[in-house]
Formats: sequence, C-alpha cells, structure tokens
Amino acid sequence: MSATALATDLYQLTMMAGYFAAGRHASTTASFELFVRRLPAGRVFLIAAGLDPFVEFLQRLHFDDEEIEQLRHEASLSALPRAFFEYLRRLRFTGEVVAVPEGTPVFANEPILRVTASIGEAQLVETAALAFLNFQTSIASKAARVVLAADGRPIYEFGARRAHGLDAALFAARAAYLAGCAGTSFVEAGVRFGIPLSGTMAHSWVLAATDESSAFRAYQELYGPRSVLLLDTYDTIAATRALIGSGLKPAGVRLDSGDLLQVSREVRRLLDTGGLEKTKIIASGDLDEFSITALLSERAPIDAFGVGTSIVTSIDAPALGGVYKLVELVEGGTVRRVRKTSPDKATWPGAKQIWRVLHDGKATRDIVAFEEERAPASAVPLLQSVVRNGRRVQPGPQLIESRAACAAKIAELPADFYTVDSTSVYEVVPSEPLRRALDTA
Repeated sequence: MSATALATDLYQLTMMAGYFAAGRHASTTASFELFVRRLPAGRVFLIAAGLDPFVEFLQRLHFDDEEIEQLRHEASLSALPRAFFEYLRRLRFTGEVVAVPEGTPVFANEPILRVTASIGEAQLVETAALAFLNFQTSIASKAARVVLAADGRPIYEFGARRAHGLDAALFAARAAYLAGCAGTSFVEAGVRFGIPLSGTMAHSWVLAATDESSAFRAYQELYGPRSVLLLDTYDTIAATRALIGSGLKPAGVRLDSGDLLQVSREVRRLLDTGGLEKTKIIASGDLDEFSITALLSERAPIDAFGVGTSIVTSIDAPALGGVYKLVELVEGGTVRRVRKTSPDKATWPGAKQIWRVLHDGKATRDIVAFEEERAPASAVPLLQSVVRNGRRVQPGPQLIESRAACAAKIAELPADFYTVDSTSVYEVVPSEPLRRALDTA
C-alpha cells in the first residue's frame, strides 16, 4: 500500500504552487466533496468502499528528501522557488475527513466523502481519494449484486489472476468481502485484511497424476475431510463416478465448465445415490449475477459459487465516474459556497450532510442538506467524522464489522432493488435551503 505523496497528478502540484505563490496555501481552508454524478448502467445503487485505505494513506502522507529532489528537477516545477519545496517537505495532512461508513448504499449526487483542509493539502489528496474510492466502490457494488443473486449461497472471490495488477487484486478482494462475498482465493488479502481464504485444486494437479482417482485420493489424504475436488479436467460425469467408486467423502466438488445446469443436476443425482448427500457442489467459470440468477431460477443444485473476472474488474461497469469538487472556501473568516454550473457537470454548493429517511426499517428517500441544517423527521445522518486535525477520530471498524453493517444497510433498501434487472430509482432530493441556493446561483 503506497504511502508516498507522489501518488498524485502533476496538476495537483502546480495548483499547490499557485496557491503558495498567492499566499493562500495555508490561510485558505477548502472543502472538497467526492460524489458520483450518475450511476453506471445496470446499477441502481452503489456500495461505498475504499475509505479505510484512503485514511491510512492520509496518515502517512509526506514527501521524503529524495522525492523533493526529484520534484525540484521536474521540468514543469523546476522554476518554482526553493521555499515551495520546503513547504512540501514539511507538509502533513492536518485536516478533516467526514464520510459515509464503508458498506453504505449510496446514490448519485450524494457526497460519499468530504475533505476539509488548507487548500494545498485538500488539493493534493484528490487523486488518491478518487483512486481508492472509485475503484473499491465499483468492485463492492458489483460484488453486492452477485451476492444478492446467489440468494444466500456463498460467493467466493476468485479473481486475482484477472485483476489489473496485484494492488488491484488486493483491494478488489477487500471490497468484495465488504460487500458480502464469503472469502477470497488471494492469500495476501486474507493475511492483510483477515478475509477467509478459499481454494480447491488445480486442473494441473489432475493432469500431473496417473489418473483422476489417484489425484483425488492423494489430495484428500493431504487435506482431509474439508477437501473440494475438481471434477471437469476430462469428463465430469466419469470423474463423479470415479469419486464415488473411490470411497472418498469430500466436503465438496467443483464444476468449472460445461452446461452447469445440466451437469450439476446429474452430478447431484450421482452423489446422492452414491451416499454423498452431504458433499456440496461449487460452480465456477465466468459467472456473474445474470448467469447465477438464471441457474437458480432453474433450481440448479449448486451450493456455492466462485466468481472471478466479473467481480474483480466490475466487468460491465469497470470505471466509476466519481469526482472530487470544491464546494466551500473559508478565507479571512468568511465562508463562501462555490459550485460549477457548466452543462451536465453542475455541482451542488456548500458542505453537506446526507439524511436517510426510514419508515418501518426501510429507506424511502435521501435528503442532501447543508451540514448545519436540522435533521428531518425519521432520518439518520450518513456522513460521519473520520479524521480531525489530521488524525483518526477513533480506530476504524474491523472489515468483518463493516461487512456485517453493509448487509444490514442493504437490507434497508426496498426489495425491488435486489433483482439483477431492476430499474428502480431511489429518490435523492436537495433540502429546501439547498434547492433555493441552486435556483438562485
């Protein structure tokens, strides 16, 4: 996990230099909010993720001496005064972060996170905020759809080998577990984040053996009754019969190819008639929420799923268009709310709070309001203080706790948001004071 302040875009540094030259780098306090203008196609809600890694990044934020020297010799920055680089050398994050807790369902035009700090600090961290939250929110949102499609059956994230690099694999596994996946195959994620690890055998294990029965026997002798045996290296049905004939009693078998509906039905029939009623069937092989929904609608006797590529790349919506925009400035004790008004990219001004209105335990709508407004009736605030004066307000929740909270918050959504083909639209409205500000801007 990178802690270097070089994890930013060049224009953040050129803007910081501009504020420094104007004497505003420390005297002006800025609030930037991160939000998504519109939901990706096929998504009716998002799951906020990536906050905790971003906060860890802020806690370690600094430029070391070698990095300062590299920046001084960068052509775009080489004409800047030495004092600017001394400012960078001393820079640490000393501001405030408020955010919705990880695992919270969110919608378009809602601030997922707000950074308030001296304008130089707040500008610098834009790139990292977007990189952490855009990617992990994309993955968590996709994983939540897959988990809902499985209707209570475990989903195991198997996508590391299809990820866009090992860092992506690491944080995708984290986001997928947050959103409800039961485990991951990626060992580093298991060790670093405490995610349960899951894996079966490789086709190469069977290919390297003299025959399937000896491959199965050797594997179960080594790993015992928790073994999950892979059946589709040659002929799935023949392998199932060989397994039954061997007298082995594995915890499960995995199907990775073919017509999973028909094959799972026949394998289940053979296992049951062979005395292996307790052996579970795990399916994998380019699965997503649509194929899982189709399988279960036909009552496929599949007990769990391994899903890789579609989760780890959020394959149908791989890029989340989250943005990080200036909404408020404090200069000389004067508060100035600001907003963009350009077509299709207009923003809502001022530091804001999201109020989620609940009725009988179900979310009915969200109200986006200025942060100083009073709470609407039957509403709970979503944005919470995470960092103050550059330090965490309190230790962040464990990932397993955020995972449980995520499941509970998804359960608050209306039931028509759970289906893979839902086109439901959740109501997000500005408060009356915010609406007036929008109308008069």
